[in-house]
Parts: sequence; structure tokens; C-alpha cells
Amino acid sequence: MSNKQGGTLVSVRSFFSFRTLVAAGLLLAFGAACTDLSEPVDSQVTADNFFQTDEQFISALGDAYSAMRAVGGGGALAQFNEATTDEVIVPARGQDWSEGGFWYRVNSHQWTPDDGTFRGFWGDNFNGVNNANRLLFQFQSAIAAGATTQEAADPFLSELVAMRAYFYYWLLDGFGNVPIVTDFTDTEPPSQPSSDFQQGRQAVFDFVESELKNNLGKLSDDPGATYARMNQWVAHHTLAKLYMNAEVYTGSPRWSDAITHLDAIINSGNYSLTTNYHDNFATSNEGSPENIFVVPFDKVFLTGFNLHQMTLHYGSQNTYNFQFQPWNGWSATQKVYESVIDPMQNPGPQGEVWGVYPTADDAGLERVQGTLDDRVGNFLVGPQYTSAGDRIMDTGIYSDFDLNGPPLTFTPAMNDLQAVACRQCGARIGKYEFEHGIGSSLSNDFVVYRYADVLLLKAEALWRMDPSSSEALALVNQVRMRSSVDAFMELDADKILAERGRELFWEQVRRQDLIRFAGVDGGQTRYNDPWQFKDVSMPYRNVGPIPDSQLQANSKLMQNPGY
Repeated sequence: MSNKQGGTLVSVRSFFSFRTLVAAGLLLAFGAACTDLSEPVDSQVTADNFFQTDEQFISALGDAYSAMRAVGGGGALAQFNEATTDEVIVPARGQDWSEGGFWYRVNSHQWTPDDGTFRGFWGDNFNGVNNANRLLFQFQSAIAAGATTQEAADPFLSELVAMRAYFYYWLLDGFGNVPIVTDFTDTEPPSQPSSDFQQGRQAVFDFVESELKNNLGKLSDDPGATYARMNQWVAHHTLAKLYMNAEVYTGSPRWSDAITHLDAIINSGNYSLTTNYHDNFATSNEGSPENIFVVPFDKVFLTGFNLHQMTLHYGSQNTYNFQFQPWNGWSATQKVYESVIDPMQNPGPQGEVWGVYPTADDAGLERVQGTLDDRVGNFLVGPQYTSAGDRIMDTGIYSDFDLNGPPLTFTPAMNDLQAVACRQCGARIGKYEFEHGIGSSLSNDFVVYRYADVLLLKAEALWRMDPSSSEALALVNQVRMRSSVDAFMELDADKILAERGRELFWEQVRRQDLIRFAGVDGGQTRYNDPWQFKDVSMPYRNVGPIPDSQLQANSKLMQNPGY
């Protein structure tokens, strides 16, 4: 069911559509109550009278998804998974975005354990773990109180356990060695030595694997009824990604196991590629047959998706008639932009490469003749116009970079990442449709898992086991042909990695992909390689540091090596 149709999304705290305003009111009252369910509460919403219907369970489940809101802004998930890679940069344009060199440290792999990226990544995911643990405790208390039955609660208990495993999957990926906490009532750190409290990467991998596999069959197999929630297909996708990265996490590849779960999604018949790539990211993208797991943002009911503010120039307010001025920040690298165009066929007037830009007629995205790939629409480049068709002027210039000038023109080339970065440089991130006239939040559902990723992951797994696999080649070409590009004749690591970069730009997979492809097929370390504005970085930076604030708060935690 859509999160935007006819009032079905009624609570900011519920991340999926629900049927009545009454249930949302109960959610708000119950969520405010103390976890000690024996205490009197003013609202009459208690463990022995709330969990009477599926709707009440679903309403309460909302908090298990609340940490997912972090994916919509420029927070820790995007900082770690995008801004540390070769596809996104956040330049300091004068005083804007300088922030004491924070963004430069993130982009150039010079971050410290005190930087907010890692406090946020730790906090967002452990908030998800804690919320799941609290709800598991509340649901189990309701069973013990006789308010509901084990049979009625089981599907929702499994959903919570699987969501907790999802958050631990990201903690495994981001930090490697983290505490495994499953008891909401256990508020004190254990007395064991640090090495027992803080689990190694193999132990966290095993935990995520077992939690997902043990609950897979109890999850719903109906993607429509569980839109934006953990269901069997989301769990299959998470397990597939876990196995695809198993060699990084544990030292042992699990390609065939990944294929098992990818095939489950493919053979379900629930998903297919859209005819138009960009339909997956439209304002009303809840009907996409390709999107497997999303965060259903809404400009009124579930705010926080502010890509337009993060990436667009101040003057772009006049292109889209936004209620607020954008911040002129996040940009795509020239490398990732040029991966989807042919610079020899499509040069701008000063030799720079242009691809997509708002037109005077409709201020929308238009594919420029000479481009090779429909996915060029992920970027905004070229002259910028107001909604009335007039050129936008940019009178504030921080740099004399020769591509900068008063007429606002987004250029893919970037001159610097620090204070002298020019205001107009950098292809802007246009992957999601920007609705005209909106305020600070978009209504597009943010795509977490997508069917194209399933096809590309299976192709990669098949190729890893057999580089001459015809099925692997066919799967990659299925994705390529949807975007109007020629089929590959053969595959290698560089082609697979580059295709994932083109297809999955700004879907928070690039860091993981670069790390997974290190040294494959004669390639280099990739994530640790030098690129523009970044020198060679050390492999220990493939995981983040345990935040200083966590080390100070809990003496049982140990810092990751290298930090």
C-alpha cells in the first residue's frame, strides 16, 4: 500500500502505511510510556490492552524503523558510504561547508575517531538495535500478560529480530568489531574482558546470518502488504549482501550462498526492472516494480529527505521555486559523471563535459544529444535557468577558476576541496526528482534495495566463480540495455565495478563495492587508491574508528587497529 495515497501515512513515527488515525494515536501514547509496563500510565495504553490486533502491532513497530530516517539527509550513512568514495565530494566553497576541515578529512580519508561521521554511524544503527530490543521486550511482555498470543505475535517478533539484524549488518560493515546486545533490560556493560564483550567480525557475521536465516520463513512474503518493511525479500537481499561481502568480513567467500538468496528474489516474480530507470526515483515512486526496500519519506508526514538542499546551488531555488534556499554542497566527482557520457561527442563550449541540465521550457531533465547512457540523468550539469526561463546569475565568487562566472553553470570539473573551491563547480546530484515548490523535504521514497542490484550481484557472484559465465554477462547486459547502452562482449572486474557505479550511484553501496573489489582481477586496492584530492590511504581505514565518545563512556570497548 502506498505511503502517500489518501491519508494512509498518519504518523511520523510509523515508517509504513497504516489504516486509521486511532492506531497512530495509540502509537504515540504507547511510545511515550515507560518500558516498565507495571507502572500506571495516564493514557490507558498498556501491555495488557494494546496488542489486540495486527494493526496495533504494526503501529508499534514504527519505532523499529525510526533509525532509517538517517539515510535521507547528509548524515553519517551518506558520509561514510558515499563521501569517502570516488563518486561524491563535499567541497568547501569559501566559508560554506568548511566546518574546520571536516569534509576534507572525510573525502581524503584523514578522518579521526572524534569526527561526527562515526558517532552518527554508530548512534544511528545502535538506536535501531535498541528500539528493536525495546519492542521485543514489550511484545514479549504483552504475551506474558495474556494480552496476546505467541502465535499472533510471532510474525512481528520475527520482523523485529530481522530488523535488528539489518542494523547489525551495517555495524559489521562499518566497524567490524561491535558489542552484540539483545536484552533490553540489561543496561549495564558485562563484566567480561573487552575481547568477550566486543565481538569480532566473524562473530558479528555469524549473528547476523543466524538471526536472518532463523526468522526468514516467519516473515511476510507479500511485498505489497509490507511496503517499506522487513519482509522475506528484504531479508533475502540482506543475506545476499552479507554473503557477497563474506570474504571481506571473514576471509571466506560465499558466492553460491549469495546466489541462493538472489535467486529467491528473482524467482519470486515480485520484482522487475522498470522501463525507465528514473521512474525508480520519481516523486511518486512507490509504484515502482523494482524497489524492494525503501524509506517512505513524505514532505508532510515523514520529513528528512533533503537532497535538494544538500546539493543544489543557492540560485537553484529559482529553478524549482523552493520555499527555502539550497546549501550548495554535495557534488558528484568528475570521474563518476564522465563514466556515463562520451566527452568526445558532447563537449561544452569551453571543453568541459556537459550532460543534463534544466531547460528554459520545463526546468526538467533533458538528455543531451551525444550522451551514451540514460543514467546521465543522475547528474545536473550545464547552464541553469529560472522557472521562467531566464539565466540564473551567481554574483558571489570565491575563486577565479576559469569555468566559474556570474551566469550559473554547473561544471563537472572541480578545482579544489578546501576554501577556494568554486561555487559553480561540481556536477550536482539529480538522481531523485525535485518537486517544484516544496519546502525542506522531498516526498520521494528513498531506495535502499533495488532489483537492479539483485541482478548485478548475481552476475558478479557467477563471474567470481566462472569468469566466462554467459549468464553473468547476460544479467549485466540486461541492466545496461535498460539504459540504452551497448551490451558488453565480455566481463572483467573493472567493467562490473564500473557498471555498479553507474547503476547504483547515490544508493550508498560504493564504499562497500570498492572494498570488495580490492585486488580482484589484477585491480588495485581501489578504496585505498589515490584519486583527485585524495592520496593513498591505509587499509585499516576500510572500517571506521570506534567513536571516542563511546570509548570514554564504556571502558569495555577497544579501538579498531590503526586508530
